[in-house]
Amino acid sequence: MKQYGRADGDYGAAKVMLRPASPGTGVIAGGAVRIVLEMAGVENALGKQIRSKNALNNARATVVAVQKMRQFSDVARERGIPMEELWK
Repeated sequence: MKQYGRADGDYGAAKVMLRPASPGTGVIAGGAVRIVLEMAGVENALGKQIRSKNALNNARATVVAVQKMRQFSDVARERGIPMEELWK
């Protein structure tokens, strides 16, 4: 899954920030964020846990952020243009 833009997720006191990474980077995140991203099929992403060290709340915040993630095909469909024109 390729991510378009930044996605933030909140659950309780936990906040997670996900950003896209260059191809070949892999998943760079700590603890529960890495596990959830790998299970979701995200190949290249940077993750950061903010405000909480509770693993369960961080995992739930990551799930919220993954649900907010947009793919390039979604952005092209919203704009009503072919995917090739996104980079022009």
